[in-house]
Amino acid sequence: MKNPPFEITQAMLTDAAEIAEMVGRLSAGKLSSSPILRRTNRIRTIQGTLAIEQNTLSVEQVKAVLNGRHVIAPPRDITEVKNAYTVYETMAELDPYSVDSLLAAHGAMMHGLIDEAGLFRSGAAGVADSEGNILHVSLTCQESAAMNLCPCF
Repeated sequence: MKNPPFEITQAMLTDAAEIAEMVGRLSAGKLSSSPILRRTNRIRTIQGTLAIEQNTLSVEQVKAVLNGRHVIAPPRDITEVKNAYTVYETMAELDPYSVDSLLAAHGAMMHGLIDEAGLFRSGAAGVADSEGNILHVSLTCQESAAMNLCPCF
């Protein structure tokens, strides 16, 4: 069994819970109720989030895709934008403590992109640098379950 390159501590769990609580407070009352501002922020959030994952679309291209206009871009990037928008639109219906909601969100986010959309992965996943050197290999779902890190079974 592989050991993760870090140890999950009580302090880490406490910090994560505090951050989630603060985000909840912000979402509940301090954010603008302007539909135009919400849509603009959602478009920027989608573009920024997907850019981290190497999506090449600009804010303007994301806006065009969501408005149903044609964009010259890799089909995968366009699918990622549409899927992310779908997930954002249904987020209020998801239960943050439910494995079923997690898998439903994953299924919507990865629809048409991977074969195992909406399922726990069946194998390990890795992270490589720009030269192809493996930097990290994740645990498989079975290994995570054996360490009580993932309720995939």
